[in-house]
Amino acid sequence: MSTVVAQAQHIFGLRGRVANNLFFFDEQIIIFPCGNHCVKYNVDQKWQKFIPGSEKSQGMLALAISPNRRYLAISETVQDKATITIYELSSVPCRKRKVLSNFDFTVQKFVSMAFSPDSKYLVAQTGPPESNLIYWMWEKQKVMAIIRTDTQNNPIYQVSFNPQDNTQICVTGNGVFKLFRYAEGALKQTNFQRGEPQNYLSHTWISEDRIIVGTDTGKLFLFESGDQRWETSIVCKEATSETSKKLEVVQESESLIEFPAPSSPDMSSEQLFVEKNESQNLMPQVSAIAPYSKGFACSAGLGRVLLYEKMEEKDAYRESREIRIPVDHNSNDPSQSDKQEILCMCFSPSEETLIVSTSRNQLYSITMSLTEISKGEPAHFEFLMYPLHSAPITGLAACIRKPLIATCSLDRSVRIWNYETNNLELYKEYQEEAYTVSLHPSGHFIVVGFADKLRIMNLLINDIRSFKEFPIRGCRECAFSNGGHLFAAVNGNVIYIYTSTSLENISNLKGHTGKIKSVVWNLDDSKLISCGTDGAVYEWNLSSGKRETECVLKSCSYNCVGISPDSKIIFAVGSDQTLKEIADSSVLREVSAFDVTYTAVVISHSGRMVFVGTSMGTIRSMKYPLPLHKEFNEYQAHAGPVTKMAITFDDQFLLTSAEDGCLITWKVYDKDGRGVKREREVGFAEEVLVTKTDMEEKAQIMLELKTRVEELKMENEYQLRLKDMNYTEKIKELTDKFIQEMESLKTKNQVLRTEKEKQEASHNNYVEDLLEKQSRELQDIECCNNQKLLLEYEKYQELQLKSQRMQEEYEKQLRDNEETKSQALEELTEYYEAKLHEKASLLEEAQDDARQQLREFEETKKQIEEDEDREIQDIKTKYEKKLRDEKEANLRLKGETGIMRKKFSSLQKEIEERSTDIEALKGEQMKLQGVIKALEKDIQGLKREIQERDETIQDKERRIYDLKKKNQELEKFKFVLDYKIKELKKQIEPRENEIKAMKEQIQEPPTWRSPQLLGF
Repeated sequence: MSTVVAQAQHIFGLRGRVANNLFFFDEQIIIFPCGNHCVKYNVDQKWQKFIPGSEKSQGMLALAISPNRRYLAISETVQDKATITIYELSSVPCRKRKVLSNFDFTVQKFVSMAFSPDSKYLVAQTGPPESNLIYWMWEKQKVMAIIRTDTQNNPIYQVSFNPQDNTQICVTGNGVFKLFRYAEGALKQTNFQRGEPQNYLSHTWISEDRIIVGTDTGKLFLFESGDQRWETSIVCKEATSETSKKLEVVQESESLIEFPAPSSPDMSSEQLFVEKNESQNLMPQVSAIAPYSKGFACSAGLGRVLLYEKMEEKDAYRESREIRIPVDHNSNDPSQSDKQEILCMCFSPSEETLIVSTSRNQLYSITMSLTEISKGEPAHFEFLMYPLHSAPITGLAACIRKPLIATCSLDRSVRIWNYETNNLELYKEYQEEAYTVSLHPSGHFIVVGFADKLRIMNLLINDIRSFKEFPIRGCRECAFSNGGHLFAAVNGNVIYIYTSTSLENISNLKGHTGKIKSVVWNLDDSKLISCGTDGAVYEWNLSSGKRETECVLKSCSYNCVGISPDSKIIFAVGSDQTLKEIADSSVLREVSAFDVTYTAVVISHSGRMVFVGTSMGTIRSMKYPLPLHKEFNEYQAHAGPVTKMAITFDDQFLLTSAEDGCLITWKVYDKDGRGVKREREVGFAEEVLVTKTDMEEKAQIMLELKTRVEELKMENEYQLRLKDMNYTEKIKELTDKFIQEMESLKTKNQVLRTEKEKQEASHNNYVEDLLEKQSRELQDIECCNNQKLLLEYEKYQELQLKSQRMQEEYEKQLRDNEETKSQALEELTEYYEAKLHEKASLLEEAQDDARQQLREFEETKKQIEEDEDREIQDIKTKYEKKLRDEKEANLRLKGETGIMRKKFSSLQKEIEERSTDIEALKGEQMKLQGVIKALEKDIQGLKREIQERDETIQDKERRIYDLKKKNQELEKFKFVLDYKIKELKKQIEPRENEIKAMKEQIQEPPTWRSPQLLGF
């Protein structure tokens, strides 16, 4: 393994299209997916911890957290195989508890999951075409039950457990609302759908037997034990202009630069088309529902959440409050910036905070107490962290003098991040898509390549402002030199070199025959290295503008290139799944990528570390010199191919971005500890750019505010003096009033005291009279009682004597009764013995009669049995004959059944073969659709290129036409000149003849002439 280690430090992004992608772990920590990680983010302290996805994962599909917040289940596709991984959140770091991957049933992907109330069971729903619901005892990896929830290939959106019952499950989807109960080892449906089926997008349990369900037409249903109890329709409302004017989002930053009011980014072209189609649909979709103690919250169309509270009298709910995603006034289209589909929402454990995730990969939150303050007006969400990219990141750059990262994306935005404070510093949207970005080493300027032009812009304190545009359409690569005095921009297969000071084009580097994919400067900016789809890697000399070295491999389409700090070694990666080490126009070494394609490469400034990004979204770190074998560390990073990588000037942080719209910062260190830590000689700069007009405006505003403050002070002092005067007068009036009341109360008090004394005297007299009366009455009662007591004692003596006499009489009577009793007993004994003899004789006679009747009964019984035996024999023969006939018929039917079974089995085999053929064809169809989409993207790119080339051809044709016109004029001029030349020749010809004659005359020998003739 490599000694170079990269540890994820912070992730900027969110994966929106993951089912159930937002949870509260506790009051401060939330969990959400980002790249190929699940992030635990502390909202207060702003730190992040990571749960990496599975190795060779193709992306997360769904999440589920257990009710006790101990376990997290992640549904993934690993090497085209559906997998569920369960992590233990309580351990630090989070560790894998179970992996569910080997199944006895067919499954392509798990689209939704849920834990049981006691966290012992897990239920998962597979996608079409199988659409099975699986009920697991997950700790033992035991499938308890499995059932098919839909037979018409309709999508299933959500499954959930009854919060009070481990055995009851709810499933919702397009035309599907089913309740299942686990009993006797199987899942059985307990409800039957009535009425017209709806597209049920979401649901939640609000009690043990009640479920709220939302549809794509804005309807809410309350079901109790599977029966509908309540229904309502959500009315689609538009935010009023006054409300949007009142809404102002203010966000303060502790860093050196402030970014403007946060806004939601635009979508890419495909996503924007989808959003527009959705906005045309007037029906508000209920795509998410979350319960809380007073009722429930639900999404109500694009950018809107409604809170419903339970009505005390009726068994129904009423709409209580409305919450909206804020309108972004800095967006290109503010009216559409809040039109975001809400995918997931959840309340904090104390129900103090509500957070939501949207289709544009944004996270919003609101404090519930704020919703109660807004009377009648809808409340508004705020960004939970900062605005995030919502489309693939196409450009990434870092600078030297500041801890800043610049990114651009197909969402038409440029963002400046701070990797020290992990915050968004600046952010701006544009009309065109941004393809590439480069940050000046000072951190004050950026170059951005847009679809229409290349722009160089200033990074101001609160804005990104363009100050020069270059007519380079569709620039896909640009790069500032290490010194910052030059920058390179790519247009197709040509590299333009500009100066950063005068912004002049000093050189054009031509030589590539295909699109240039990457350019990089060497350390002293004397050379520029480029690679492209034509399989060429060129090293350019900037002073001469010519190629110094070249390495061409037609079979490889290069993606990225890098250079060592000593400028001797070039590293290149491309479609041939290798990392090449190039020097002096030849490939020194090729290191295999082991069945993945490298999409990006970066080399540390120390020259000892090499990092590569793959098409699977992973990051690999390796030591230089490059290893021959599989000696590297691989880290799960992104959920899409890595698009760009960069390393900070001090080699402390690695920066990666990908097509999933996420930016990750990695802390880099070497286990050997050599050459990684590079101490900074100068700290990061704190200077920022401010325009003169901005400063003057701020100075003017400050002056106006100061004068306003002075005016307010004077006004306040005057008001205070007036109030003091008013209050002194009021105090004086109140003191006079209180003094008068005190005097009146004193007189009242004196009167009451005299009355009290009189009352006390009369009361004392009354009490004395009562005491005397009581003592007299007591003496009289005692005398009476004594007399009564004597009389009662005398009566008692008499009654005692009477009782003695009665006792003696009763004893005498008792003796007499005993004597009479013995005589009566003897008489009765004699009587009953005589009666007993009589009854015994009667009994003997009755027994003789019974024996005679028994003999008669036996005789009749015997005769009846003989008759029955004869009848049974007849019936037996009859039914035996019938049985033989039935057996023969049964044998014939068995033969026919065997033949039918053979036919059935052969037909079954044919059906299975056809189903496998259908599945294979479906897979091929999906692959072909992917190829078609990729080819459509290539066609669009080629169309744009053809359009650009057509424009250049038209320019050239216009130039040729102008030149032809000029040529025609010149030909006319030539014709005129030819004519003039002919005329001049005609004029010159006689003179030439004369000259010729004279020359001949001169050449003739001289003749003697007379002196007269000679002039003498």
